[in-house]
Amino acid sequence: MLDPRPLILTALLEPAVMAKLEALRRHWYPPERNQVPAHASLFHQLPGREFDAVKRRLKAIAAECPPPPVTVAGVKSLGQGVALRLASPDLVALRGELADGWDTLLIPQDRAGFDPHVTIQNKASPAQARACFQALSASFVPYETRAVALAVWRYLDGPWQPLAEIGFRGR
Repeated sequence: MLDPRPLILTALLEPAVMAKLEALRRHWYPPERNQVPAHASLFHQLPGREFDAVKRRLKAIAAECPPPPVTVAGVKSLGQGVALRLASPDLVALRGELADGWDTLLIPQDRAGFDPHVTIQNKASPAQARACFQALSASFVPYETRAVALAVWRYLDGPWQPLAEIGFRGR
């Protein structure tokens, strides 16, 4: 029987950048709520029963696509947390192409648009969120990286199970 638990699709940045983002997340995210690694979500929920089809489509598209350039562009307040904004026309276009093909599978949140970012802190008090925003903003300088792969995860009612990592062309 196919596993019906939802799938999550993320973009993986270069390993050194992912390590830096993960360190920030471990520092700022409330520890009791930090159940998943730093990530750039592309889709929050795809049907779990569609894993094989999702993986096939990702492999076909990624094989034709060089690693999209990404700028870690700024610090963004989330109200109860903070994220780092990602700027990448190529990643936005790739996500749009995937969304068009999965139109009937998407939940309202994934239909509502795409705002690429990596959450560093969430579900914190307003004071903690302000402190994080001020600390990150004070020393932030935009930097360049690339999305090197797409990752598929299974949502396990809190934590995520890694299922597949699909590299872009040339990776």
